[in-house]
Amino acid sequence: MTRIIDEAHIEPTVRALLGAIDAGDGGTDEQRGVLRAVVERYWQRPDLDLTSLTPLDPAATTAAIPDPAMRGRVRELMVALELCRHPLTPEQVALVDEYAAALGEDGPGLLLARDLTGTTMAQTAVDFARSRDAVFAEWSEQSLVAQYVDSLPAPDPELRDRLLSFWDLPEGTLGREYVEFYRRHGFELPGESPATPAFFVAHDMTHVIAGYGPTGPEEVALSACILAMHDTHAHWVLMLTSLVAYEVGFSTRQDSGFIAKQALLERDGAADLFAEALARGAACTGDFAMMDHLAAASRPVAEIREEYGVLPRSV
Repeated sequence: MTRIIDEAHIEPTVRALLGAIDAGDGGTDEQRGVLRAVVERYWQRPDLDLTSLTPLDPAATTAAIPDPAMRGRVRELMVALELCRHPLTPEQVALVDEYAAALGEDGPGLLLARDLTGTTMAQTAVDFARSRDAVFAEWSEQSLVAQYVDSLPAPDPELRDRLLSFWDLPEGTLGREYVEFYRRHGFELPGESPATPAFFVAHDMTHVIAGYGPTGPEEVALSACILAMHDTHAHWVLMLTSLVAYEVGFSTRQDSGFIAKQALLERDGAADLFAEALARGAACTGDFAMMDHLAAASRPVAEIREEYGVLPRSV
């Protein structure tokens, strides 16, 4: 996102975000905490004091941010912060909609927020799934997508064995570390379960390269890293999907009694982890989420990180 929001427009963007979260209360503690982490860790602008900046209203935001691509990312940041309000209120949704209308922007995040305050959860799931499914193939391992983009109709021993063979590679290689990632966390390899799509090959390879685990905060961090690494619609929907799962708690199922986690970015250290992930992604020289991971299985992870400019984690 730094590739679109340039240094000269960071301050007006922050002021616009302050306006978009102020539903009569100046924003919640979580919203302001996430914004503060992004300002300090991602944009490296600790000089911007959120308590003294004057928020921009929709008209002033439009005047200050003329570039259409930049406006799109400002709108997406507004949606991300919007979803950090709990409970999400009609007033908050209407406020972000007002900014989006002034900017001439729309997108799946706006639809999701509207649904969450005015539609049944079942319809919300249908609407969001439509946006997610439209880019699902882009998330998947490209050499497997034609055969495995949908759920597997049955266990596939050939795919499982291909992935399992990576265990024979030397320690530190991408393939060996990928299989170790599954063993360490007790996951089934794609091919072992009839419901594991090709998406999980590419997705978990990026976990290994980026150095993030499968916890909620690290899943959100990974999606933020990928978005900042290559600013595409598909990557934005991936980050939105993470926020839906872990910030909104969209996977709650009342019939089974399963209650998903919410307000994840309010946890200690989670906002800093998220913001640092944006910075790490922006520093990359290419998009390792879209590389041919299977062809690179025998390469050392350290070599791949060096090739793509993956910075070490500090959070």
